[in-house]
Amino acid sequence: MLFPVTIFLSAFLLFQVQPMMGRYILPWFGGTPAVWSVCLLFFQCILLAGYGYAHWLGSLKSVRTQATIHVSLLLASLLLLPVAPNPELWKPTGAGSPTRDILVLLLATVGGPYFLLSATTPLLQRWFTLGQSTAGWRLYALSNFGSFLALFSYPFLLEPYARLVTQSWIWTGGYVAFAVACSAVAWRVRGVEFRIQNSEFRMEEGPSALTFVFWLGLAATASALLLATTNLITQDIAVAPFLWILPLSVYLLSFILTFESDRWYRRLPFAVLAGVLAPVSAATTSAGVVLLPLWGEAAIYLGALFAVCMLCHGELARSRPAASQLTAFYLTVSAGGVLGGIFVALIAPGLFSQFTEYPLALATGGALGLVGWFRTGAFLEWTRANFSVRVPMMALLFGTLGSLALAVVPGIGRQPLARVRNFFGILAVAERTDSAGEYRQLTHGRIKHGSQYVAEPLHSQPTSYFGPRSGVGVVMGALQKEHESLNVAIIGLGAGTMAAWGRPGDNIRFYEINPDDERIARQWFSYLGSSKAKVDVALGDARIVLERELAEGKRNDYDMIVVDAFSSDAIPMHLLTAQCADIYRKRLKPGGLLMMHISNRTLNLEPVVRGVAGHLNWTASQFLSNGYSPAGEDGSRWILMAQDGDWVTRANLKQLVSGWSDAEPLLWTDDFASLWHVLMW
Repeated sequence: MLFPVTIFLSAFLLFQVQPMMGRYILPWFGGTPAVWSVCLLFFQCILLAGYGYAHWLGSLKSVRTQATIHVSLLLASLLLLPVAPNPELWKPTGAGSPTRDILVLLLATVGGPYFLLSATTPLLQRWFTLGQSTAGWRLYALSNFGSFLALFSYPFLLEPYARLVTQSWIWTGGYVAFAVACSAVAWRVRGVEFRIQNSEFRMEEGPSALTFVFWLGLAATASALLLATTNLITQDIAVAPFLWILPLSVYLLSFILTFESDRWYRRLPFAVLAGVLAPVSAATTSAGVVLLPLWGEAAIYLGALFAVCMLCHGELARSRPAASQLTAFYLTVSAGGVLGGIFVALIAPGLFSQFTEYPLALATGGALGLVGWFRTGAFLEWTRANFSVRVPMMALLFGTLGSLALAVVPGIGRQPLARVRNFFGILAVAERTDSAGEYRQLTHGRIKHGSQYVAEPLHSQPTSYFGPRSGVGVVMGALQKEHESLNVAIIGLGAGTMAAWGRPGDNIRFYEINPDDERIARQWFSYLGSSKAKVDVALGDARIVLERELAEGKRNDYDMIVVDAFSSDAIPMHLLTAQCADIYRKRLKPGGLLMMHISNRTLNLEPVVRGVAGHLNWTASQFLSNGYSPAGEDGSRWILMAQDGDWVTRANLKQLVSGWSDAEPLLWTDDFASLWHVLMW
């Protein structure tokens, strides 16, 4: 009983700490989907190191020596607790990709305990096989079930009810319990001799080099597809544990089913399922479909992930070795996971200007599924009458070729003038035409982030969400009547459209985390260069830069702060918390205004922004515009928060204010933010 309990506890802690650490550092590094991708890459690398350690330790002839070394490391790891990063030590200070900083932070804070937790399943499973004829594969399924349970318990049971510091201490207590249980296991097996007479350890030959390559490819493909699917889901909604766990849980579920028993993985139905869902899913992201509801898109992506992961992990389970090769098998699978993570998190953003790695992973998974079939004599089953084999194989083949074609062929529709991809996402500039004329449009992901007409008289006019009828437009017009000059901070650059509102004597400062955005705004749009105001761009995460400027003595210097920092429909949650609101308050002049753009396809952020207003004890007003007129203006939803409760009335804007929904205000904080109540399924 001690073996399964220890393995289950280690797996539970292993995957409980991942979303917890992600929540800790997400606000420090821009709140983008890539932060979680880098976190996953780190955890995969440490998992590989842990499996390598288990492989080496298990190869030692003396079990007593193995137990002594492992218990010593367990005791030493207790000195690294609790795993709570210090913001004063680890918060970044510069702009650019924070990949290295994230990896170093995680290594210094959680690396040691995570390393030992990672080694537990292969090491204890090897100890369990000493003197037995079974490799104990159900213990591996049990560990995956513990990981699966940890993922679901975090967003529903732990995150909504416990602050991050409390979560850290709860996890620390669980780790201490694990260390005690694992030490007890080591004490029990310390006297067991390494039994060469066990037939599996003595007689079984090692797998061939091609088998190792096959294992590596299957694991790498499933891992790459996991990260690519996570990127797709989080870029259009929000970067939060609630959404991280969906693809990761599907990935683990496939592990649980395929290694628990042979009855779960059947090649025929999963070949058909993958052959259908893979090209449909690839076409969905290639075409940029925005008409599907959130649940529809999620179902397509997660369904394809499940089908292809069942193929990959099912073939892994079918080709698993005897007990003597157990740790080598785990080491290879973990190495494949790291290779897939490196490809998606580090290589793909520099290699592709789109999410090309997603259809590539789908196609590779289908191809490896066919390879697994052929390795076990599929050609012998390919007869004229055997349609039960021929039809699924043809479905998988066509699905694989369809996904590959969508990866190779450029995206559907007119190609953009420019496209750039980096740590923060994908920016694209395209030419469009409407009844008013030709214009250029900037998109981040699938959502418009600014546009500009090519010819006058509309060339200098603010468009999209910032036009004269938008909430920010009418408020800017009212402010300009009150003040001869304005100091305005704008969080989120986009095409730089807000600069069109500048007058001589005004100062407009943009805060932008993506350095490529400024280059695109200056090269393809003229708002920044032609503005009558003095315009500058501060690169870096807006919250961190605002805090740093506060420390330098800059406060009470803005007449208005405009928050428009959404990438696609995803939101940087750390810019909507009570702590960030306090920073806004310190930077605003007495009587200053705070405006937030909350137009969103998948999230109703009204309760959150009203919660911010309640925290500040300011008056909130909502401005809705339908975008029908004038030309180039899109519908938008803006929330104004004013220190002076009578400002809207005094500025003659009362008639433009819209009412609130029935939702209760919801206050987010840095250690508590839940999407469950604001998702628009």
